[in-house]
Amino acid sequence: MGKVLFKGNEALAEAALAAGCRFYSGYPITPQTEILEYLSWRMEDVGGVFIQAESELAGVNMVLGASAAGARALTTSAGPGFSLKQEGISYLVAADLPAVIVDVMRIGTGLGDIAQGQGDYWQLTRGGGHGDYHTLVLAPASVQENADLMVEAFDLAEKYRHPVLIASDAAIGQMIEAVEIPEFRDHDIDKFDWSIKGCKKGCEQRKIQNVYYTHPDYENYLREKYEDMEREEQRYENIRVEDADLVLVAYGISSRVCRETVELAREVGMKLGLIRPITLWPFPVKAFEEAKNAKAFLTVEMNILGQMTDDVRLATGGKYPVDHFGSIFEIPESDGIIAKAKEMLEKEGV
Repeated sequence: MGKVLFKGNEALAEAALAAGCRFYSGYPITPQTEILEYLSWRMEDVGGVFIQAESELAGVNMVLGASAAGARALTTSAGPGFSLKQEGISYLVAADLPAVIVDVMRIGTGLGDIAQGQGDYWQLTRGGGHGDYHTLVLAPASVQENADLMVEAFDLAEKYRHPVLIASDAAIGQMIEAVEIPEFRDHDIDKFDWSIKGCKKGCEQRKIQNVYYTHPDYENYLREKYEDMEREEQRYENIRVEDADLVLVAYGISSRVCRETVELAREVGMKLGLIRPITLWPFPVKAFEEAKNAKAFLTVEMNILGQMTDDVRLATGGKYPVDHFGSIFEIPESDGIIAKAKEMLEKEGV
């Protein structure tokens, strides 16, 4: 199909169907409710199953069951609803099951509010549930990427037999842009040898189990899985970083402002660049190798604590000043980012 106008949340939902997703369970919460509303009628068109669960906990555990049966399964939420899904995500990891979970971020903490925000970075990248695990995290910065990364998320989930998170945000979810939905593909629910099949009379009964009860070398299996993810799945976009004196690091809606900021700064002789992580985990350490001239780094996020700054410090080996610019309520603006960058460069004598 050609390009059509889609709201970000709806593009994400349609792309899930294109990727072969035929099971959705979720619960309404702003600013992601359009995903649920869209799939409530569209899933029936493609012969899938839609369930408005009684809670976010029920929603993620229904996804676990559908995934165990071999389906491409999706659940979505935001803010406190995403917090409620953490135990289910932890169990998906333990059971070695693929699934896609979307967090359309809003401001927190606690119940937070329905306004846009980027305050879930730590929860998304550190593993919000109990246990020793990571999840792959993809961060779209446009309506088109909402669609494209949804398809990629399902592929990655099955590649590693692991849940994949999509870190969208309220601005991306609610904006309307022209988007091309990926081509529809079929998914064979019976293609995996690990999935649960219907038990016919006389066949051996199979049970859903935690993988660590059955895997002969569980520790090395896990270690190698995460090492493979870190080595193979770092995704990023670098903009004018090669000669930049200061490099901005931003994802989602904040990265769109930073893209404009780089060009405005260059017009007045300031050499700014931008690293845009597309994977929040694994964090794209490779991207920083191109910033050979950088004297400092500035994260731009819609939160007050600068949640990504620790990852930037680690990616740069702790050799450079790293600071944060952001607000809990408002999308950062170019003038403020440039002023903060100028202050940092003056401290470095640039």
